[in-house]
Parts: sequence; structure tokens; C-alpha cells
Amino acid sequence: MRRAVAIVDGEHYPPVVRQALEELDDLVVAAVLVGGVEKLRGGEDYGVPLEATVESAVLEHGPDVVLDLSDEPVLPPPERLALASRVLAVGVPYEGPDFRFEPPRFEPVGLPSLAVIGTGKRVGKTAVTGHVARRLAASRRVVVVAMGRGGPPEPEIVAAPPSVESLLELSRAGRHAASDHLETAIAAAVPTVGCRRCGGGLAGAVGISNVLEGVSLAETLEPDLVLLDGSGAALPPVDAGRRILVASAAQAVDVAAGYLNVYRALISDLVLVTMAEAGAPHAELAAALGPRVRPGTPVIRAVIRPRPLAPVAGEQVAFFCTAPPEGHAPLAAHLQEHHGARVAHVSGALADRGRLREELRHVDADVFVVELKAAAVDVVVEEAARRGVRIVIAANDLLPLEGEPELDAELERLAVDATALVPESVA
Repeated sequence: MRRAVAIVDGEHYPPVVRQALEELDDLVVAAVLVGGVEKLRGGEDYGVPLEATVESAVLEHGPDVVLDLSDEPVLPPPERLALASRVLAVGVPYEGPDFRFEPPRFEPVGLPSLAVIGTGKRVGKTAVTGHVARRLAASRRVVVVAMGRGGPPEPEIVAAPPSVESLLELSRAGRHAASDHLETAIAAAVPTVGCRRCGGGLAGAVGISNVLEGVSLAETLEPDLVLLDGSGAALPPVDAGRRILVASAAQAVDVAAGYLNVYRALISDLVLVTMAEAGAPHAELAAALGPRVRPGTPVIRAVIRPRPLAPVAGEQVAFFCTAPPEGHAPLAAHLQEHHGARVAHVSGALADRGRLREELRHVDADVFVVELKAAAVDVVVEEAARRGVRIVIAANDLLPLEGEPELDAELERLAVDATALVPESVA
């Protein structure tokens, strides 16, 4: 018999709820009243202890499951998913009459680890991973384990940054030459282990992955810290010591800060709101995420800016990325003001091969600066090779908005905390 905490509300007549609790096949050890007053007279007795919150109920009674016997209007869908997130964050399944959510399983590892996870695809997560790796590698040996939907069939170590020519060879051999681990190896210049995954649950569990094998491979490199790069909204299946959540102000606020992204916020130790461009609802998103995180978790707003990995000063440049059109002007201005480029064109079409090929027909530039995403190699680099145009790969820098907390200090804090969690005899 399972031990259960029941979720109940005051829109149900208490004797009906009490009878339901008695008829369940599970042993109900406590209940949590989540709201509603219509059918409450005061002094209700549900036959089990009433706890103030689901977190305190789980801590006090150690249930095997949280059973939801509430309903509309007390818990409409957004509020119910927020409650589901809270339950999953304390590691307990959440179940109702026609649904069940399992908390993602995270396997322990004997290495200091820090994970970068996201609220969706194209939120800047891999850019953040590269930025974090560069910063932390200044004082420790960092190895990145990256999982992607186009990763290799067996985990592979990329010990040195690949050249453009080697990426082209991979692409022509049928490989996804813009996979996240290759981008990170180039952008961060740290050893990177490439992995793959397929499928992602609502709370971020992966269907199939070889990430655990990738972590074992990373261990052979004797790192001081393993940096785990998630994939879209999917979480690395590793019990990371600390986590950074990346949410984008280009997402709808109710998506980035709602649904089961509340769970992602609750298990994170730092939240980065990226794409915090003028006119974007970044302040609104940060305000929505603030109450969702654990006390003391910083929420930092930042923009992402390209950094060509070779000089482009004085060159006529076409920049290829995945940014939406409203973000193109700041990117072009940054390339011009900070890198001296003469920007002839900005394309955000790397994820749309048909549109990208059509754009390329009209692009005239001395240099193609390209973010290593999607069709970067098989379309843009191939076209550059055909024309004899110079290719420069772009990394990304994360620039917090003025007045935000000091990002590098927060990253160092997380790395130190993650290291302290692993006993020296194990690490």
C-alpha cells in the first residue's frame, strides 16, 4: 500500500472528501487544503492531519505519491501545473484521476558538476554554456558534456577546437557538424564530450540518451568540474551539484515562467533571462520567475552578443545566426562598434534551410560570420567554400544589463558550491 498525501479543496463538501480518502487503495497520511471556501463551515475534519504546504507534508510524512483530489476552479490548469512542479521538485510523483507526473531521475556522479538547462529551444542555452565554460576554465580544468538531438551515436571527446575544414568534412560525411558539443568546443576552447538524446518529457526527462556514458568518458580526462549542457528543455539525467536555468525574453512569459518550467526554476540555483533587448518583456519575465525560484536564487537579465573568433575589422560581413528579426539591429551594431566590421547583412535563418538558401542568393560579403547552429555548415560554409568567401565562426558573450548582479561572481560561487558537495576522497 502506497503512502499518500492528498490535495483537497473547499469546493468539495468535506464529508465527501473524507469518504473518498477512506475508499482509496492508498494509505492517506496527510492532506493539504489548497483553497476554496464554498463548502467549508470551519473546523473540518478529513480524518488525517492537515499540513500547510505540500512541501511540509512531504517532509513530515515521507509519502510515495501526492494524490490530487481537487478540481476547478480552485486549481485551474496553470495553478495545477505549478503545484505539480512543486511536488516534482521535492522528488515525489504527482497523480490525479487521469494523469501522473514522475519526477525526472538524476543519476549520481562522483565529480563536481554544474548543469545549464533551458526553458525551451533557442533560448541561448549553448551560448551560456560556452560563456560559463570560458569563465570557469580560467582557474580550473573544465570539461563540458553536451547532449543534443544531433549528437554522435557514441560519446566522443573533442579535445581541441575543430577547424572549419574539419567541420565541412564531417558534414559531407553525413554528420551534424553544428552539434552543440562542436560549437562549445570551438567557442569555449575546452575539452568537450558530445552525446545525443531523443525525446523530452514535460518536466525535462529524456527518452533515450548516452549522457551517462559521456560523463564516464569525461571522468577519464580528470576534470576539476564537469559542465553539463542540456538540450532544449530536456535536462541532463545527472544529479548535478548546481544548475543554471536559461529563460528567454523572446519566449511568451506565461510559457517561460509557467507550466512545468516552474519545476525547472525550482531546481535551479541561478536563473538567466536572456534576449533582454530593449522592447522585450525581460523585466516582466524576471518578475514572473522571481516568486517561482527558491529563496536566495539570483535572477539576472542579460543580452547575448556575437564575438568573431578571427579578426573582421574593416571587412564587409554577413552574419548568420538564429536570432529573430527584431534582434538583428543590435547584433549588427555590436559587430560594427566592437569588432570593426562593416555589416552588409544579418540572417536569422540558420534553422530554415529553404529561406537560408534564398537569402544567400542575394548576399554579397567578403566574410561570412556564422554561429555554429543548425544549417551553419551544410549550407553557409558550403556556399562560402563554393564562392571562396572567408568563414569566421562566432562565439557568444553574455552581457548582463546595467545594475544586475555580478554574473562572474555568481558563476564562481556555483562552481565552488558544486565542488564542495563532492567529498575529496570521491572526487
